[in-house]
Amino acid sequence: MKDQKTSKHSPIGIFDSGVGGLTVFREIRKVLPNEDLIYLGDTARVPYGSKSKDVIKRYSKQNAEFLLSKNVSMIVVACNTASAVSVQYLRELFPEINIVGVIEPVVDYIKMLSVKKIAVLGTNTTIESGAYQKALLEKKDFEIFSQPCPLFVPLVEEGLFNEPITLVAIEMYLSELKKANMDAVILGCTHYPMMKKQIKKYFGERTLVFDTAYHTALRVAGLRKERGKISLDQKGNEVFYVTDSVASFKKTAEMFLGYGISNIHHI
Repeated sequence: MKDQKTSKHSPIGIFDSGVGGLTVFREIRKVLPNEDLIYLGDTARVPYGSKSKDVIKRYSKQNAEFLLSKNVSMIVVACNTASAVSVQYLRELFPEINIVGVIEPVVDYIKMLSVKKIAVLGTNTTIESGAYQKALLEKKDFEIFSQPCPLFVPLVEEGLFNEPITLVAIEMYLSELKKANMDAVILGCTHYPMMKKQIKKYFGERTLVFDTAYHTALRVAGLRKERGKISLDQKGNEVFYVTDSVASFKKTAEMFLGYGISNIHHI
């Protein structure tokens, strides 16, 4: 990979274990409308959360190598599990390229705020990993509350974010946090931004709700500008690669992105 040639026209590579990383893709597209984007969804091996750290690192390395073969100039690890386990590993393997995870950007932003009580919402695996908790406490003395919300992912993938069943799930998982008067809530799963509106409404105006996808996109845009690699010529191209069913991915991806896509390839 050392001989790889990139330029201001080289695409940004994004990978996830499945479809959740499309919320990161969507936010990057909003802030960088002219950039070419390549998305890799490792849908055949999802979820990563049930795998060992060594396996997650191996999968992440394979994903990164695939994106590098497409001449990307940056890699975004749009997966909480892979970000917690593999970002530093990938940086050591590929020092010549920016590797951006989804944890650091939002934590770096929160550390500048005057908040004390922070709730981290995530999958069981993300919560058990302690990745957000550790990163937050390295930066500042916060009071951290952790809450796994395992039903949120299937509800999002079924497109049920505005249905009564989702409001029941929100009440079930978040009622104690609401009573405890959180200053801030981190949506620590890339699916959860699809429910941001409902979660924000549930907690009320007093509580800040942080979308990791949004802050990751801002980090990507900042790095792109620093390197002078912003493309201003035309609307950016989008290419999607998946390791399992194209049809299934297309349906969910179009729901996440809000528009039709066609350039999808099985690898």
